[in-house]
Amino acid sequence: MPKHVPIGTRGEAHELVELKHTLTAHDKRLPPVYSTPNMIALMEIAGFHALAPFCEDGEISVGTAINIEHRSATGIGSEVRAEAVLESTDGKFYVLRVTAHDGKREIGSGTITRAFVHVRRFMEKQGIAGER
Repeated sequence: MPKHVPIGTRGEAHELVELKHTLTAHDKRLPPVYSTPNMIALMEIAGFHALAPFCEDGEISVGTAINIEHRSATGIGSEVRAEAVLESTDGKFYVLRVTAHDGKREIGSGTITRAFVHVRRFMEKQGIAGER
């Protein structure tokens, strides 16, 4: 049964852009600007933080879909802040509107979808051994 998570529930995450967060870290021929995968990861963390208070023991939320636009570059030394706001639910799926901002402008936006899973049952279902 889906959980009741109020529309408008929010979460945030932030990081200081370092070389390891840039395109250059993936390929030395690319410019030292914040990479799209790092921005999406930060947005996912913001979504994780938004839903964490609604997790029961042994549960987490996991990403199931992303629809993101990366509209502006930002460089090393910038502090990027991501925010996730619950926009809607569809059964067991929770759709969050996400944005990323570098203090001067919005650098990306879109939606991420997450679902709650019980870690142990999830690992067993996936055939993944080991303790968490």
